[in-house]
Parts: sequence; C-alpha cells; structure tokens
Amino acid sequence: MFPELEKVHDDAKSSITAITDAEALQAWETAYLGRKGAITLLLRSVGQLPKDDRAAFGQRANAIRDELEGLFRDRQKAIEDIALARSLEEGEIDVTLPGRTTPTGGIHPATRTLRQIYDIWADMGFQVFRTREVEDDETNFGLLNIPPHHPARDMWDTFHTTTPGVILRTHTSPGQIHAMRRFAPGPIRVILPGMCFRYEQISARKEIQFNQVEGLAVGTNIRLSDLKGTITAFARRMFGAERKVRFRGSYFPFTEPSMEVDVECFCEGKGCSVCKGTGWLEIAGCGMVHPVVLRNGGYDPAVHSGFAFGMGPERITMLKHGITDIRYFWGNDLRFLEQF
Repeated sequence: MFPELEKVHDDAKSSITAITDAEALQAWETAYLGRKGAITLLLRSVGQLPKDDRAAFGQRANAIRDELEGLFRDRQKAIEDIALARSLEEGEIDVTLPGRTTPTGGIHPATRTLRQIYDIWADMGFQVFRTREVEDDETNFGLLNIPPHHPARDMWDTFHTTTPGVILRTHTSPGQIHAMRRFAPGPIRVILPGMCFRYEQISARKEIQFNQVEGLAVGTNIRLSDLKGTITAFARRMFGAERKVRFRGSYFPFTEPSMEVDVECFCEGKGCSVCKGTGWLEIAGCGMVHPVVLRNGGYDPAVHSGFAFGMGPERITMLKHGITDIRYFWGNDLRFLEQF
C-alpha cells in the first residue's frame, strides 16, 4: 500500500498546481481529503497491513494529509487574491467623474416668496410678529371698526367653529390689535405673516386658504406719503425697478383713506385670466390706520398716526413666475413644485 500512497501523493501535488478557480479546488479537496477521499480511504485501510507496517504507514499518511491540507489553503488564498484583483480591475472607479447628487426636497414657492418678503421688510426696519389663526369675532371684526351687521362683513366669507364667536381668521388684520396692545404707546413697525381662511368659490384666482402678510407702522407724524413711498420701495425691490406700480382708491373699514396697490401683470398689459384682462395684478391693500382702530389698540389718534397694508404671497409668486392658477400651490403636484 506504500506505493499506492505515494502515487496518490504525487497525483495530488501535481494536479493542484493547475487549479485556477474555487470550484475545481473544492473538487480536488473532496477527491483527496474528503470523507471519501483517497487519503482518507487509505488511512481507514491501515488495518489490512501487517502489524509491523501499520505505524509507519499511518505516520506517512498523516504527514501527506497535513502537507496536502497546507497546499489546499495556499491555493485557496491564491485564488481569492486573483478574484479580488480581477474585481478591482473590472470595477475600477473613475474618481474624475462628477459625483451623484442626493435628491432632496425644495422650498415651496410660496414659502420662498414669504422669505423674500421677510428679508425686504427686515431691511426696511420691520420686525416679524406672529399672531394666532383662530380668532374671536370681536378681534377679527369688531375692534377693526366692523361691528355686527356691518355691510363690510360681506367682504369676508367666514368659517365659523362650533364655539359661538370663535372663527378662523379671515385676514391677518386682527394681528394689528394684538401688536398695538403689546407695544402701545410706543412706536412700532411690524409685519404679521400667517394663514387666512375664507369660505369662497375656488377658482384660478381664489382659494379657501392662503398666506397673507400684514404690515403696520404706528408713530407720530406718519403721513400717506410715507405709506406710498414705503410700498413703492417694496414693490421695486420685489419685482424690479422697471415694473410699473399704481395706487387706486378703495375702501377698508379699518383704514381711512384706503388704497389698493397694483403691479403690472406678467402679460405686459395684453390681458390674461390672472389679471382678468386688465393688465394689472393687485398685490396689496393699504391705508392710514383708522382712528377707531388706533384707539382700540391703545393709541391716542390725536397724537399718533400710522399706516397698514396687507399682501398675498401667492399672488406675488404668480406675478413673478407667470403662474396662471393659484390652485397649483395646494395641489402637491411635483411637476409644478420641482420647477422651483
């Protein structure tokens, strides 16, 4: 059996040197070192030898098995190194290529406009003053010179809650009362941004909820010319110095006199659905604070005066970007939002 053992040894050593893949190496291990491999079978047949040869045969067979196991580990490591090198070579990364950007969300176009409005008014000395969205009827209407049964209440279609006298605010103007009562009798310059709600027919120009930015300045010797100059400066910074601005006489119960501010529509006077064919788009209402409202806010109208304005960020965004339907702002359509 010694010659057979040596022949298996020589065959195993010669055949392993030609193996270049893991599957063939596994087959080699099974053939020589496995449970039914050649070396294992020879070791199991040692009992067939004469007693004097058994010890020598066993020692030689075990030495050959240990040697072959070492050769197996070395060849296995070599094959793994070759596979790794091939993988690195085939999957080589070109570090000069531009990286892949991670997709992230963007700022909503209305929010973007709101932030721009904040920046402009902050540069003009106005601070942000936050007020509540759920109001009592007295603050939303009564203290703004709109008593019960006043015809002007028809200008605001109101959402009422189940609690009598508690409503969703129809405009940010009640914030004027909160601000004045907070700082009276000192001078103030604040903007009051927030969401408003009106029970209206939804169309390309109107929604039941919308953002509004109220503005209020109270002090001494504040005149209508200050209001017009301030609004004009804002409009030129928001829309560009070349954009035309006009003021129209209007009526608001909480200001006297009152005006509406228009900016030339993006259709350049040709007329469209947004401007109703007029060529102008209303961006704000404004006026001098009514003496009754000043008094309700804690100021003496004989000493103090002020102006107020209210503007819609969605309307302004429509004007800046040529958006023809205000409903896009609440539709959550990515085709619209991703443009910004």
